[in-house]
Amino acid sequence: GGILMNKDNLKNSSPIQKNTLSVFQIAVMTTISVASLRTLPPMAEEGRASILMYIIPAILFLVPTSLVSAEFATTYKGGVYVWIREAFGNRMGFVAIWLQWIQNVVWYPVQLAFVAAALAFTINRGDLSNSGLFTAIVIIVVYWFSTFLAFKGGNLFAKVSSIGGMIGVLIPGAVLIILGLLWVAQGQPVSESYLQSSYIPKITGISSLVLIVSNVLSYAGMEMNAVHAGQMENPKKNFTKAIALAFILILCVFIFPTLSIAMAVPADKLGMANGIMVAFQEFFEKFHMSWMSNIMSGAMFFGAIASVVTWVAGPSKGLLDAGRTGLLPPILQKVNKNNIQINILIFQGIIVTILAMIYVLFPNVSDVFIALIGMAAALYVVMYMLMFAAVIVLRKKEPSIERGYKVPAVKFVSGIGFISCALAFIMSFVPTTNEAAIPRNMYPIIVAIVVFLLGIPPFVFYVFKKPSWDMRTTQEKGEKPIH
Repeated sequence: GGILMNKDNLKNSSPIQKNTLSVFQIAVMTTISVASLRTLPPMAEEGRASILMYIIPAILFLVPTSLVSAEFATTYKGGVYVWIREAFGNRMGFVAIWLQWIQNVVWYPVQLAFVAAALAFTINRGDLSNSGLFTAIVIIVVYWFSTFLAFKGGNLFAKVSSIGGMIGVLIPGAVLIILGLLWVAQGQPVSESYLQSSYIPKITGISSLVLIVSNVLSYAGMEMNAVHAGQMENPKKNFTKAIALAFILILCVFIFPTLSIAMAVPADKLGMANGIMVAFQEFFEKFHMSWMSNIMSGAMFFGAIASVVTWVAGPSKGLLDAGRTGLLPPILQKVNKNNIQINILIFQGIIVTILAMIYVLFPNVSDVFIALIGMAAALYVVMYMLMFAAVIVLRKKEPSIERGYKVPAVKFVSGIGFISCALAFIMSFVPTTNEAAIPRNMYPIIVAIVVFLLGIPPFVFYVFKKPSWDMRTTQEKGEKPIH
């Protein structure tokens, strides 16, 4: 999935583990966690312009987030909660981890709608991928199943995630590239929309700007992987190399399959949740191997499920660690015998179930999909803005602390990242299409209400918190959880 979460463990014994990770390993892990095939079809509609529309946000957002996360991860233990807390205090640290958690909760129904579409095509019922009811049922069943698996604890799924990433992202991506090359080699007809497109994005329509911005979200999740920077030999040199390699790999996974789809599939056939499956169908029917498209849909179904199962428990672990310092009401701090944050998981399951119901209310699956992505984007970029500000503040506040990796030209790099996020925040209130399920003039209001409702709880908790909410043992309180 595009947005992956790592188990944030504040109490890891030492940042240098014995099993060191190579440049290539980090690059592949990063690629799998960032690249997702889900975002390709809407970009394919842009034809040749998609190349720049991928490259621009990669430079303005992916590079700054990667570098800044690397500095944090090699300097402070733990994830965003610790990073932001060090710069702006406990309340803002809690807001940051809350935003990272809640945007992920909004993201689940999006990823699971993709699971539903892949399932529909795997069982030869592509028509179901446009059914809101079918989509909602799949979301709710798969989500609660994953949640019950998570209650059992034990990290069954760490291995599954990388295998799932290979099967669900890298292999289908490579197959699309090969199909595109075969298409050209055999002199098959190239779609009109592709031939008429130019390499320069049409900045005229605000919707292409919105697409560039939603691409900012396609590149989110880098801060999760930065945690592994400490497991490399000489992170200063090697992590920068790994990011450079990941940057190239991610662009390859995005750009070349997108161009393949754009050449072969007429733009009007590409839906939002099912577009990638439709593309495989078109290709394989042309090459008289339509059974292969079922196999590809099955692979993506498996990959997407693996990503959801793996990441159901992860982000809420960070929220629990922060909440235990007295920031979450005790009911949300409850853990079961396997030490899994059971009530947070139930709470997030209820939110996902409510969001899944939107698919039943608005039958057009694509529109709901786009609206949810916009809402998740708005919440997520606020956390990134805090992160970019924090790195500059901490350079001033703690100049002498030992940093494993230092961002070159930190003010410039962070400044670019911050401005990109601010723009993305504004753009997330703009509807992408004219013919949306949510009326154009209502769209910004609805997004604003949802963002407000989902963003406000940490401040409310902060106002009402009581000393009794602090569940840490005296030993834990004594531990300096900082460096």
